[in-house]
Amino acid sequence: MVEKQINGTRTSTRAFEALYPFDSNFISLNGHELHYIDQGKGAPVLMVHGNPTWSFYFRHLIGHLSKEFRTIVPDHIGCGFSDKPDGKSYNYTLESRVKDLDTLIRQLNIHEKISLVLHDWGGMIGLAWAVDHLDRIDKIVITNTAGFFLPKEKRFPFLLWLIKYIRIFAVPAVLGLNVFAKGALYLGSHTRLSKTVKKGLVEPYNSWKNRIATLRFVQDIPLSKTDESYAIVDHVDQQLKHLKEADLMFLWGARDFVFDLTFLNEFKTRFPRAVTHVFHDAGHYLFEDKPEETTHLIKAFLNK
Repeated sequence: MVEKQINGTRTSTRAFEALYPFDSNFISLNGHELHYIDQGKGAPVLMVHGNPTWSFYFRHLIGHLSKEFRTIVPDHIGCGFSDKPDGKSYNYTLESRVKDLDTLIRQLNIHEKISLVLHDWGGMIGLAWAVDHLDRIDKIVITNTAGFFLPKEKRFPFLLWLIKYIRIFAVPAVLGLNVFAKGALYLGSHTRLSKTVKKGLVEPYNSWKNRIATLRFVQDIPLSKTDESYAIVDHVDQQLKHLKEADLMFLWGARDFVFDLTFLNEFKTRFPRAVTHVFHDAGHYLFEDKPEETTHLIKAFLNK
């Protein structure tokens, strides 16, 4: 089987060519290479992934939307085919992620209004950029994520608590055994994923060194004012009200093991008239469970 190596990540071309047939692009961010897909022409649609996914997760949308839109899909530093520096040379925090996104947008000279498709941590990252650039936003598709602190009626999952606070558990489990990325393959999707898709989702996290982002994303979840990213989440929480309700669409997998309907209900208290579609037989990996349905809805919404 032929292999290629991008920024230290080996991946099988035979396994990925059919599912992820997109050209790679890179920009330099303070000496680190950030990988992104830039496919198609037209109004820009920027897709922001979470943890532990990467641009591969949006492959269905890229393939279909790039026929009408310019689809731009970055891999966060530490994810996908982007560089995976250690914690001394890159600060794996929400602030860094938002700055990286802003740098990408500026370096690509995008002057038109941008539509966002957001998932998981990509929701907070994308919304943090959006609330400070309201004049740059066209539409936002929000899927299984948050734009606020943990809702009062939602308890922080115990497994995430262990990863965030108990280093003696987190380091061997996440960096050593890759339990976070591999566990998400089974907890994240309601449908059975093929071996090729499973391999694609976890392939960038194929060594101890390459799993740093999957750990740091969890450790960066702000639960108290002492957490580094607390201020940014508080800012987003307070500024969400300035988004235009008519420009929002919520797509939700009801069987999400973390971002369940509690989070959607919190969004709906703020945007009760926004277009909303709930998939009761889908989980956190909504675009894996419902690729055709979600693609159709997003395409129609962007063209509205």
